[in-house]
Amino acid sequence: MTNAKEKDSSSCLPPNIYLRSLKHYTKMYRRSLEEPEAFWAEQAQKLDWFKIWDRVLEWQPPYAKWFVGGKLNVSTQCADRHAKTWRKSKVAIYWEGENGETSVLSYSTLSRDVNRFASVLKKLGIGKGDKVAFYLPMIPELPVFMLACGRIGAVHTVIFSGFSPQAIADRVNDIQAKLIVTADGGYRRGKIVKLKEITNEAVKLCPCVKKVIVIKRTGEVIPWIDGRDIWLSSLLDDAESFVEPEPMEATHPLYILYTSGTTGKPKGVIHSTGGYLVHSHSTYQWVFNIREESVFWCTADVGWVTGHSSIVYGPLSHGASIVIYEGAADYPTIDRWWDIVEKYGVTILYTSPTALRMFMRSGEEWLAKHNLSSLELLGSVGEPINPETWQWYYKNIGRKMCPIVDTWWQTETGGIMISPAPGIEQLPLKPGSATLPLPGIDAAVVDVNGKELPPCQTGYLVIKRPWPGMLLGIYGNPKRYQEAYWSRFPGVYYTGDFAMRDNDGYFWLLGRADEVLKVAGHRLGTAEIEGAVISHDAVAEVAATSQPDAIKGQAIVLFVTLKKENSPSEALRKDIIRHMRQTIGPVATPNEIYFVQSLPKTRSGKIMRRVLKAVASGQSTGDITTLDNETSIAEAKYAYQSLKKTKSGLGRELDQH
Repeated sequence: MTNAKEKDSSSCLPPNIYLRSLKHYTKMYRRSLEEPEAFWAEQAQKLDWFKIWDRVLEWQPPYAKWFVGGKLNVSTQCADRHAKTWRKSKVAIYWEGENGETSVLSYSTLSRDVNRFASVLKKLGIGKGDKVAFYLPMIPELPVFMLACGRIGAVHTVIFSGFSPQAIADRVNDIQAKLIVTADGGYRRGKIVKLKEITNEAVKLCPCVKKVIVIKRTGEVIPWIDGRDIWLSSLLDDAESFVEPEPMEATHPLYILYTSGTTGKPKGVIHSTGGYLVHSHSTYQWVFNIREESVFWCTADVGWVTGHSSIVYGPLSHGASIVIYEGAADYPTIDRWWDIVEKYGVTILYTSPTALRMFMRSGEEWLAKHNLSSLELLGSVGEPINPETWQWYYKNIGRKMCPIVDTWWQTETGGIMISPAPGIEQLPLKPGSATLPLPGIDAAVVDVNGKELPPCQTGYLVIKRPWPGMLLGIYGNPKRYQEAYWSRFPGVYYTGDFAMRDNDGYFWLLGRADEVLKVAGHRLGTAEIEGAVISHDAVAEVAATSQPDAIKGQAIVLFVTLKKENSPSEALRKDIIRHMRQTIGPVATPNEIYFVQSLPKTRSGKIMRRVLKAVASGQSTGDITTLDNETSIAEAKYAYQSLKKTKSGLGRELDQH
């Protein structure tokens, strides 16, 4: 939130900085809500279909089936379709390993490899409806295998390569996968991640797994189980160069992806073949304005939904060139990403606010070493982006020449829901706002009773009608699907996010509703608190969490990293508190501020606030298998214990006097 002096007459938040007409967007959006089936049918016709649908939508709340009776295949859309045109020699994938290895796949090569991998799967007895699990590093074989599954009608689940054996086993057993595809290892911060060893431990718990395909990545000696484990290279020796694509029902599952919830059993989100692909294809054109010369780099891991839609199905369905990078953003130096942007001529960069704040902390001199003039469009995803980070991104990465598309969506939505849309019309941009819903997305902010709120009031974000990319359900658990998304506000989809609309109708995402702190009866979103802290000149990153308080119920706790020219001090701590009181109000006064060098994050860049909450409350941190840097936890614990000892010593001193 902002100071009163930053407000203007048309909005309760900062004014836009990039103005153009809304005429085209407004007309398109209105029609998408007035004639939704006709609208989405037009979008679907941009894809190649074996059979046109009988019905656009079959809506039996809370289940939606899109393009019922239609048949298509994702591999023909993302590979074959382009290999039959001049794009056959166009680059589909630029790949760079953390260790400096590179490879390039043209669309003709991609199409050939998809066919050969599909042949491998078929010869192992995998067919339509069978489940296949991937536990792989960020290598080209991963998207190729995903498309190969789609070609034969197998359903895939991608398991993030940072998960533990138990986490793998939970997912594999849930869907009864017959096959796991892994690698001998992968590279991360100069070290080899022993993926095959982890897979072996997982498979001990998975009686459903019959075969394990192993891709040679590192050349390390690995444990081997004869009769079960097979090198991909040996299977490809006898692979056929063409496999007839299976005409898949639009309503058939394409993949199951497990949400990375902090508590409870992960949910297996099911996405369809037809509706999901139509939504991905449409939104990536609207949001990123993909053109023939576009080089698209989404920095996410394919193990998350952002990677599914933004690395594989969205860009490749358009015939774009994409970049895939295997390793850490700051290895071996903090400018690794900018070297990649310059090397491959990236035109569209799509990344997370957390990653951007890390680069902000390192200073602009690293950027000055590289020519980033190829960039035309910047994107943000994964969490709300605070205005200060937005401005830094716009100024230092985009050179004040690149629009920023701040996108909101979820694993469950399949594709982008709220975002600027340069491919339709360049909406006015406001730093920190995801702007307006995309065509076909009927979004609203409601109170606890489901009543739509007036502008500038914080509430729950809901979607009021079905959209093609929405999940088919939760695998094997229809009751949980109903309870998680449709029971709180009957008849509408509950996103679980807090949001606000300003006087221009723009959406401001304020974080997860379960990341709301209730301090002395006041509800404060972590995103709002963190935005206020980051606006302090000395702060690089912050994670807001809470600890129990006998009087307030919950008390605010901050874990803060500083910009390199600043050092922790009591004076700085007091100044941050003063700044928060001025920016939000006295209710936002933190009980504690812990200065640390790094924050615990997943490899996808999300801050693990629940871990910090456990630290601040003196509790067990629980499962941290998705953590990218375990030393950050040790550091947070040290900061907590040090302050606790200091306070304890001060208390004894006061007692003595």
